Amino acid sequence: MTDAARQDATTTADSPTDGPGRTSLSPFTGRYRTLSIGMVALIGLSAFESLAVATAMPWVATALHGMALYATAFAGPLASGVIGMTVAGTWTDRRGPTSPLLVGVGLFVIGLLVAGLAPTMLVLVVGRIVQGIGSGMLIVALYVVVARVYPEPVRPRVFASFAAAWVVPGIVGPGIAGLIVEHLGWRWVFLGVPMLAVPALLVLRPALRAMPSGGATSDASAHDPSQDAARRRTVLSVVAAAGVLALHHGGQQRGTAMAIWVVGGLAALAVSVPQLVPAGTLRSRRGLPTAIGLRGLLSAAYFGTEIFVPLLLTTHRGLSAAAAGTFLTATAVAWAAGSALRGRASGWSDAALLRIGTISVLAGIGTAGLMLVPAFPLAAAFVGWCLAGFGMGVTIPTLSLLTLRLSSPAEQGVNSSALQVVDAVTSASMLALSGGLFVVLGGPGRPVAFVTCFAVAAATGMLALALSGRTTERIHRGDKALRTP
Repeated sequence: MTDAARQDATTTADSPTDGPGRTSLSPFTGRYRTLSIGMVALIGLSAFESLAVATAMPWVATALHGMALYATAFAGPLASGVIGMTVAGTWTDRRGPTSPLLVGVGLFVIGLLVAGLAPTMLVLVVGRIVQGIGSGMLIVALYVVVARVYPEPVRPRVFASFAAAWVVPGIVGPGIAGLIVEHLGWRWVFLGVPMLAVPALLVLRPALRAMPSGGATSDASAHDPSQDAARRRTVLSVVAAAGVLALHHGGQQRGTAMAIWVVGGLAALAVSVPQLVPAGTLRSRRGLPTAIGLRGLLSAAYFGTEIFVPLLLTTHRGLSAAAAGTFLTATAVAWAAGSALRGRASGWSDAALLRIGTISVLAGIGTAGLMLVPAFPLAAAFVGWCLAGFGMGVTIPTLSLLTLRLSSPAEQGVNSSALQVVDAVTSASMLALSGGLFVVLGGPGRPVAFVTCFAVAAATGMLALALSGRTTERIHRGDKALRTP
């Protein structure tokens, strides 16, 4: 039997069935149902927590007299997540995803409890940092679970369900958080989530126990990184996290202080990140390195624009904060729709999907710039910005699937970690750059400040579009040159 035939046979045998003669691609049927429900629940709770905390943080900082640490409360978990991602990447390749997932959820819950019971803002920030480590471990472990458990035809729909898990929290999360703050107190924004996270983990336990505890292949030990290498990656992840924190802190400064912090942060990232990602990522080497690099470029382009859209709508188009927020809510729905479409686009090549998604993101960025024109219809602006969310919904799961497909079983954890690290680092770098430019160019009162930041984001998106065809690899076997799909 050929390798391709063997893989087809394995995929068919492992796929859930919908009835006699029919194979279901849904992750919510057959033996995958419980595992899928548990994973989606964890993603949804993480999404709700992120959005709810963003809503409640002004009350938190006021109650704890900690406005000086307001930005750090957000930057802390983003930075510490890099550490969690890196540790989980090595751990999952050595021992499988079960233990890192359990520890990740445990740290996520502990961090929330510390933050919810915090007597001071500093303690709350510490809790947020612990929570960030847990979140980073959790997401990498879930990616490896997808790779180890689900057949390849089902994986796109798993990632689509992950995207959909953000929609409901995106719509109701801020409102529920506001009600909790008003009627129960801000602490329950943190303390309520563990009450749901633990049952979600209990739902996952039976499926996790059925997974092999070791590496994915019988000879995985030959590929296990040494303890020294694992410790070295952990140290590098701490350096990268410090770089992310420095960039965020620099974005809050002015003048010379801003330059010192930003340069220091970029230097820390330049030293650490190249050693945390596959060789050739920064040079966009064909195949896996380009797939991982594209994740960072697209995230930087999208989020580097999104942060300015509500501000532009309120300062230049006269919208209320609530009306401007509907743009972000609709974008979350469009993102989920793009992911759902990707889950069913079996006849499209990855390169084609990446081009379509990236062009959609670029169209959204262009629309954001047109919002500055008073005559440009807000309805058109609404639809145009939804295109950006739709494009991200198509591209992000495509890049996740490519990363898993182009990774050997013994490297799925490390490469999933690299994907998340690049996402976090490039987004932080873009926000620092855009934030600095925005202030230097005059802030919200000057259209040129918005235009310049959108131009930087668009240039980043154009680079991603130019590289989108380099996600295929050439593999030479004898006299034949093959190209991966």
